[in-house]
Parts: sequence; structure tokens; C-alpha cells
Amino acid sequence: EVQLVESGGGLVQAGGSLRLSCSTSGFNFDDYGIGWFRQAPGKEREGVACISSALHSTYYADSAKCRFTISSDNARNTVYLQMNSLKPEDAAVYYCGAVPIEVFTAMHFVFEIYDYWGQGTQVTVSS
Repeated sequence: EVQLVESGGGLVQAGGSLRLSCSTSGFNFDDYGIGWFRQAPGKEREGVACISSALHSTYYADSAKCRFTISSDNARNTVYLQMNSLKPEDAAVYYCGAVPIEVFTAMHFVFEIYDYWGQGTQVTVSS
């Protein structure tokens, strides 16, 4: 059974930090890229950052550059998203998803093509 489980969300003050984790199981980690997306109320799901260990590639949305860092622990099949200097506009439900490596480079922020998703973790940023 494929599972992606997010954790690490919570309430933080503006300027603070959080580290989200996406623990995966049930599929070959090297065959997929892992992406972090977020969705705020009334808004579309948007890509934040994604990584493929097999391709040695990472991508960031402009909103995440210089503040967020994505990394992976292949031994644990887990991907992390370190979020620093958080802003109120970063508040959302954060989801991790798995996308086939064959399309990762070209379509890493196209959420419709992701095969698997976690249940999400809430991030709240107070001003």
C-alpha cells in the first residue's frame, strides 16, 4: 500500500521556522520525485518545492526561494521541507505528493499528474 504521511505543521509566528516531513512507503523511492504543494482557503494548490534524489534535482517556486530548503533522506524514504522566515501568506495546508520520475523534470509543479498524495499538514503563521 502506498502511503505518504506529512508531519511537522503547526502554529508559528511570522519570521519563525518549521520543518515538514513527508514519510513515504509502498513504492520505489528512486522511481518518483517528491513535491511539496500548499493550498490556502479559496486558492488553487500550488507547488512549493520538489526533489528527485535519482536525478539530483530540486526545484523551488519563486515564493520559496531563499527561505525554504527541500532535502531527502533516502535511507528513510523521507523528504523534508525546512521553512524559514515564514510569512502570514505561507499559511496553508501543505501536501506532499509523488510524481513519476519520467515526467519530473518537465512537469514537477503540475499537481494533476502526481500519482500519490498525503493527507496534508496545516501550517498557520501569525502576524
